Amino acid sequence: MELNPKMQYRPGAGGDMLSALGYGCMRFTRKGGGIDIDKAERELMAAIDGGVNYLDTAYIYPGSEAAVGQILERNHARDRVYLATKLPQYLIKSRAGIEKTFQEELSRLRTDHIDYYLMHMITDAGSWRKLEALGIREWIAEKKASGQIRHIGFSFHGSTDIFLEVLNAYDWEFCQIQYNYMDEHSQAGRRGLEAARAKGVPVIIMEPLRGGRLVNLLPKEARERIEANPRGWSAAEWAFQWLWDQPGIAVTLSGMNSLPMVEENLRAAGRSGMGTLTPEDFALIEGVKADLNGKIRVGCTGCGYCMPCPQGVDIPASFRCLNEIEIEGKFGAMKEYWQVTAVRKNPGTASRCVGCGKCERHCPQSLPIREKLKEVSKELETPIFRLASGVLRLWKPW
Repeated sequence: MELNPKMQYRPGAGGDMLSALGYGCMRFTRKGGGIDIDKAERELMAAIDGGVNYLDTAYIYPGSEAAVGQILERNHARDRVYLATKLPQYLIKSRAGIEKTFQEELSRLRTDHIDYYLMHMITDAGSWRKLEALGIREWIAEKKASGQIRHIGFSFHGSTDIFLEVLNAYDWEFCQIQYNYMDEHSQAGRRGLEAARAKGVPVIIMEPLRGGRLVNLLPKEARERIEANPRGWSAAEWAFQWLWDQPGIAVTLSGMNSLPMVEENLRAAGRSGMGTLTPEDFALIEGVKADLNGKIRVGCTGCGYCMPCPQGVDIPASFRCLNEIEIEGKFGAMKEYWQVTAVRKNPGTASRCVGCGKCERHCPQSLPIREKLKEVSKELETPIFRLASGVLRLWKPW
C-alpha cells in the first residue's frame, strides 16, 4: 500500500503500516434520516488523499458500513485503505448468526475481505467465552484461512483488570480501547496499553477527545492556558499529540465530520511522533488536567490501593464517574458509570457497599470512601440507571 510522505505511519498487525490518524466512521453528518453521503464522501476522500489508511466502522453504526462501501467503490479506493469493522457479539446467539452478520457486513462494505475485524464492545471475559461456546475460534480460523479476515481483535469498555483478563483470553492481533489524557488510569488505561504493548498487540485508540469533551467542555482556565502556549496547537491537537507521543499506539481514531476538522487533524498527524513532547508540553497538559480536576468532587487518583472491594464495588470507576458530572453533565456521567460498573457479570455499583471500611484503611489520600460511595449511588443510580441495569440482566443473564 502506497504511503503518503505527509502522514506518519506506525506498525499495525502483520507488518501493516497504519496511519497515525484513523477515520472513525460513526459520526458522519446525517441528513433526512440517513447519512449525507456526498458530504461524507468529500471528507473521507480528503482524509484518504491526505494519507489516512485506516477506516473504522461497525455493524450497529446506522448506515455507516453501507456509506463507507459506497464511497470506496465509486472512488476505486478499497485498495488504498485497511477496513476495520466489528461483530456485534452482544446480538449473536448462534454460529449461523456469526456468519450471517459477517456476510451482511461484506455486502454493505462492497468488499470480499475485512482487514481488521473486531469483537465489538467486549466488557468481560464471559462475552468471549460465550462466543467460544458458539465456535468462534473455529470460525475465525476458517475466515483467516480463506482470506476473508486478515487480523482479529476486540474493542473494549470496562475496567483495567477485566481488560487484562480479556487480553490474555485469546491470541489477539490488535485491540481497541478508550484512552486519553483524562482516562490515563481508567478503563483499560495506561496499564492496559502497556500490557498490550508487552504482548506485541497493536492498540487502536478511540475517544481520544472523550467524544469532543476535551475540546468543547474545557473550563475557561484550560482554554486560556492552551491559547497562550507558543506551540499554537488547538485543544484537539494537544490531546492527539499526547497520544501520538506514546509507543504501543498504532492508530488514533477521529470521528471527523467537516473538512476543516479533517485538514486540521491531517496537519497534526503529519508532525506527530513518539517521544517528541517536551517537559514543558507535559506541564501544559498537567495544567489542563488540573483545571479539569478543579471541577472534581472527590480527589481519587485511580491508584487502586482500595481494591479489591469485598463486595465487588469498583471504587475508582465510581469516583471517576462522580467527577464527570461537573464536566460532562449528569447523563454522560451516568452512561459511563453504567458501562463500567453495570455491564458486567458481577456488577461493581456503589450501592453494593456495606460500609466495612477496608478500602479507607488502604487509601493513600485518606478519602472518606464510604461517604462518597453513598453520594455516587444517590447521584448516578437513578431510576433510569436501575431500569437499564435490570433490562440488561434479563437480556444478558451471563
